[in-house]
Amino acid sequence: MEATPKKAYLSNDNVSPVLFQNKWLDKLTRTHIAVPVSLFFIYSAGLLYYTQTSTDLGLPVTIALFLGGLLLFTFVEYHVHKGVYHMEPSTERKAKIQYTMHGIHHDYPKDKQRLAMPPAMSVLVATILLVIFRVILGKFAFAVLAGFLIGYAMYLIVHYMVHIFRPPNNIIKALWVNHSIHHYSPEEVMFGVSSPLWDYIYGTTPKRRGIDVTEVKVESNL
Repeated sequence: MEATPKKAYLSNDNVSPVLFQNKWLDKLTRTHIAVPVSLFFIYSAGLLYYTQTSTDLGLPVTIALFLGGLLLFTFVEYHVHKGVYHMEPSTERKAKIQYTMHGIHHDYPKDKQRLAMPPAMSVLVATILLVIFRVILGKFAFAVLAGFLIGYAMYLIVHYMVHIFRPPNNIIKALWVNHSIHHYSPEEVMFGVSSPLWDYIYGTTPKRRGIDVTEVKVESNL
């Protein structure tokens, strides 16, 4: 007899459980989606302005670097989601870290308050990336990071929308389908949220045809 597969979530309602007993620490794990998205757009606008006013890079080069940053984000998004958020924890400590970072999201996928990185962490990550990019890319860093952060902002928007709203009847419905497969199917697949590009490249798309319709529509917004 085959074992009954573990349910993909604990609650599919807008439930936000306590993650830390310290109320201030727990509060830091929550945010409204508009806060980090606004921060990333403002940060990126400042980076592009600095590129045009304080470097000798022309507009075509700046645009190309910006688009490269967007593509780079999709690559990093895929690998962080798959390799870090879905790592196989070998110790209890690693398991706790993995659950804090991402496991709780799979248990409560429609928790509106934890669908984005908290503001303090958002600013910290953006600043750390700026230092790293500056060391590696020099004057090209600002435009690349601007594209990277806009990619991050778009990821946050897409992630929020696919969890909270019903899918539209147009081409971007595929993003809803892809992420529903990731959350509600028994396969470990579809790690790209803002784009399925790297899932196709690395072969982490569903192995069975039709899974998007027959296996996930009851559990998700589909």
